[in-house]
Amino acid sequence: MLYYTLAFLILAIIAGFFGFGGVAGTAAWIAQTLFFLFLVGLVVTAVYNLMHRKRKLS
Repeated sequence: MLYYTLAFLILAIIAGFFGFGGVAGTAAWIAQTLFFLFLVGLVVTAVYNLMHRKRKLS
């Protein structure tokens, strides 16, 4: 699940590169929305994985 979040975050950054430059107002809005949405998803997924990591017994 973390893999998908990172992949979509990278896609949002690429979309932001084209959208934030003023290519199109709608594209910029979509890129900003996706960027922050997947940034939040990345943080939530990372915290969840850290809290629910199974510890190995040695």
